[in-house]
Amino acid sequence: MSEHDVSKVFSKITLDQVVAARTPWSGVVRKGQVLRIIDLESQQAVDALFYNAHAYHERYSAQDTLVNQGSAYIGKGTCLYSNQGNVLMTVVDDTCGRHDTLAGACSCESNTVRFGHETKYMHACRENFLLEVGKYGMGKRDIVNNVNFFMNVPILQNGELVIDDGLSDPGGYVDLRAEMDTLVVISNCPQVNNPCNGFVPTPIRVVIGDPASI
Repeated sequence: MSEHDVSKVFSKITLDQVVAARTPWSGVVRKGQVLRIIDLESQQAVDALFYNAHAYHERYSAQDTLVNQGSAYIGKGTCLYSNQGNVLMTVVDDTCGRHDTLAGACSCESNTVRFGHETKYMHACRENFLLEVGKYGMGKRDIVNNVNFFMNVPILQNGELVIDDGLSDPGGYVDLRAEMDTLVVISNCPQVNNPCNGFVPTPIRVVIGDPASI
């Protein structure tokens, strides 16, 4: 089966959309449905936030997720926990191997600190998040630690995080099954100052549907 062929993965598709480079996206994945995020051209970081679709104050907790799984990375089998100890989504398939939830989202402020004052006004994931969560009546206080799908962040022996070249191949994907109705907010990362996007942001594809019976 081609990496882009989802006809055998879903019994019913409710959304199939290409998200342009540098842009945000959001949608609700109903309990039992699967969200597939496809890295169409490879090495494209996809920053994601997760909320209980009926109570936005319940949202993804990187701390609870890492403590419960005993690993620094997100991968197949990982349960994404909320700040109330409930599982929002489960990673049920993954071609990349590991995803980051420690490095956070790029912002205008972090661009300035890391890459120089002249980069401050470059668009960033935090600004994408603010635009998208605003559609649901949320703001800065509602943006918490996120997952960086397809982003390669090795941890050095001294504890330092390094943003390195991405590990995903063209057409690589991650599948997440919703364990409750979940609002997913994505920033298709616009960063061009480090290698998380291979210095060239590219489109991704998101598919939501009912999983095919095995």
